Amino acid sequence: METLLQLLDLTVRSAVPLLLACLAGLYSERAGIFDIGLEGKMLGAAFAAGAAAAVTGSAWLGLGAGIIISVALALVHGFASITSKGNQIVSGVAINFIAAGAAIILGNAWFSAGGRTPQLPQDARFTPIELPLAETLNVIPILGPIYKELISGHNLIAYFAFIMVPVTWWVLFRTRFGLRLRAVGENPAAVDTAGISVTWARYRAVIVCGILCGFAGTFLAIGVSAGFVKDMTAGRGFIALAALIFAKWRPVAAMWACLLFGFLGAIEIRYQGVALPLIGTVPVQLMQALPYILTVILLAGFIGKAIPPKAGGVPYSKER
Repeated sequence: METLLQLLDLTVRSAVPLLLACLAGLYSERAGIFDIGLEGKMLGAAFAAGAAAAVTGSAWLGLGAGIIISVALALVHGFASITSKGNQIVSGVAINFIAAGAAIILGNAWFSAGGRTPQLPQDARFTPIELPLAETLNVIPILGPIYKELISGHNLIAYFAFIMVPVTWWVLFRTRFGLRLRAVGENPAAVDTAGISVTWARYRAVIVCGILCGFAGTFLAIGVSAGFVKDMTAGRGFIALAALIFAKWRPVAAMWACLLFGFLGAIEIRYQGVALPLIGTVPVQLMQALPYILTVILLAGFIGKAIPPKAGGVPYSKER
């Protein structure tokens, strides 16, 4: 039971940045803006959060810096894709390269630590929160340990990530903003005919995407780690895109997809170098490759037909 709870706890922690990035991509792609720059925005936010927290000693200022940088990168992507009507894939790739290079250059220039930020003290990080009665209820068989070890003990950003799942569902399917956002991703001409600005609707989706990527990057730098390290996103932005396709652009399904990838990430962390019965010691490289192997398998066609928004990736030009 204890081993299982530890594995599930690691699953939740591993899934949080994936979930935030996946929901970020959901807003953007539902509006018709494909975004493979999730990785770059997460990386930029992680560096900004780690640097700001190291300088100011405040986790909240670190979060603010992470969101600002991520939104700035999102607006660059928006300008290239929406205003300039450029290729959305090329723009996303450029953001990934810019963020990766800028983080190392600025990290070396500011902290002279090989692209890392200084080790953060506990006060400059988002620390685990113990929910009410966690210790008291721990004596109850099964349910008590689940509440104490699995539900309690995560930081604020982790709870925010899972709260955003029903919030995203409600926003997309029960609000005027969500209706317009989905409409510009399916038929922007009809939205334009109704007198609604396609450009502004898409920009708002891109901004929301930037905010959520800011939370994801901040979680990596000052939520589960004590500072920024080079390439700390480790491809999570691309895995989040795979989870988004796996979920067929639906928020609740996206949560389960991210938990699946998080489970594989937890197995990687938990069983690296451990000798397993009948198998022996599994190579570390194989364990590290598990999430990426699943990504390839899923995208190879084992998830059924995933149909993206009809206007996705297509710049819209207003008819005159």
